[in-house]
Amino acid sequence: MGLFDRISRVVRANLNDMVSNAEDPEKILEQSIIDMQEDLVQLRQAVAKAIAAQKKTEQQHNKNQVDANQWQQRAQLAISKGDESLAREALTRKKNSAEVAAQLKQQLDVQVNQVQGLKRNLIALESKISEAKTKKDMLKARVQAAKANEQLQSAVSSMNTGSSMAAFERMEEKVLELEARSQAAFELGGNDLESQFAALESGSDVDAELAAMKAQLSGAAPDQGALPAGSSPTATQAEGTIDAELEELRTQLNQ
Repeated sequence: MGLFDRISRVVRANLNDMVSNAEDPEKILEQSIIDMQEDLVQLRQAVAKAIAAQKKTEQQHNKNQVDANQWQQRAQLAISKGDESLAREALTRKKNSAEVAAQLKQQLDVQVNQVQGLKRNLIALESKISEAKTKKDMLKARVQAAKANEQLQSAVSSMNTGSSMAAFERMEEKVLELEARSQAAFELGGNDLESQFAALESGSDVDAELAAMKAQLSGAAPDQGALPAGSSPTATQAEGTIDAELEELRTQLNQ
C-alpha cells in the first residue's frame, strides 16, 4: 500500500468521524425533507417538460397525418381531372407526410411511456415525502425525549447521591437521638415530681397515724384538742399501762 493511499484513508476516516459526530438527527431530518422537496420540484419540472414535448410531438404527428390525407385527396382530384403529373406530385407529398407522421408516432409512443413513468415516480415521491414528514415528526419527538432523558441521567449522575444520602441518614439519626434525649429528660423530671408528691403524701400518713396514737393514749379523740399544759402524753400513757398490768397480775395471783 502506497503512502498516499494510507494518508488518503486516514484523512477520509477522520473526516467521516467528524461528520458523524457533527450530525444532529433533528437537523438531518429537516434537511432530508428539504432535499426531497427539492427533488420533487425538479421531478415536477421534468414531468412538465416531458408533457410539453409529448404535446408538441402529438401536434406535429397530427399535422403530418392531416397533410398526408389532404395530399391523398388532391391526388384523387388530379386523377379525376386527367392530370397524372399533378396526381403523381400529390402522391409524393402524401408519402413524405405519411413517413414523417409514422416517425412522429413512434416518437410519440416513447414520450407517452416516459411521461407515464415520470408521473408514477412523481406520485411515489410525493407519497414518500408525506410519509417522511410524518416519520420526521415522530423521530424528532423521540430524539427530544432521548435528549431529555440523557440530560436527566447526566444530572442524576453528576449529583453526589451517596454522600447526600449518608448526610440525610446522619441527620435522621440525630433527630432520633434528640427525641430520645427529650423523652428521657421528660421522664426523669416526671419521676422527680412524682417522688416529691409521694414523700409529701407519705409524711401526711405518718403524721395522721401519730396523731391518732396520741389521741388513743390520752383517752381523747384526735379532734378534741391538745392535752393540758404541763402534762406529758408519753409519761401518762406509760403509767396507765403499767398500772393496768399490775392490777391484772394481782387478780391472777388471788385466784
